[in-house]
Amino acid sequence: MGEKIVFNHKELDLSVNRLCWQLIENHSDFSDTVLIGLQPRGFRLAQKIHLKLKELTSISDISLGSLDITFFRDDFRRREEPIAPNQTDINFLVEGKNVIFIDDVLYTGRSIRAGMDAINSFGRPKQIELLVLIDRRFSRELPIEPKYVGKTVDAIDTEKVVVEWNQGLDHKGRVSLIRE
Repeated sequence: MGEKIVFNHKELDLSVNRLCWQLIENHSDFSDTVLIGLQPRGFRLAQKIHLKLKELTSISDISLGSLDITFFRDDFRRREEPIAPNQTDINFLVEGKNVIFIDDVLYTGRSIRAGMDAINSFGRPKQIELLVLIDRRFSRELPIEPKYVGKTVDAIDTEKVVVEWNQGLDHKGRVSLIRE
């Protein structure tokens, strides 16, 4: 089993900052934009981005929600062990809004497709954009592409991308590629 560091904590912090500046460039005051972190790992990243956006823009009312996609997954009934759902917390309207889905790793695209199905329960967004920390570009099974990418990684199927965060909402953490 080998390990390769994709982002150390300094590079991870730089990447989160860059992603935030890209969001600011495209959504300026965030009045028609909401952030939705896909549970569980995407929400952790969404919290960090939300905190950094508020720091960079001084806008205190940027909407942040979490979306559980458990029962919208196409492999929901194919697993042997029971799936424990996470919490969905969206206390704002998505109808007519620009929705930014945030997830840590884009692999096959199936989680994002499930997220698109799930968000319809809350209204019809004007637009959905995707922000991911890591894009495993050669693994896609569905035609899903992110608009905002921290880093693109070419990984084979026997490799796993692991995103680790320290406790708290600081940007300390790391991303590694592990060969199983």
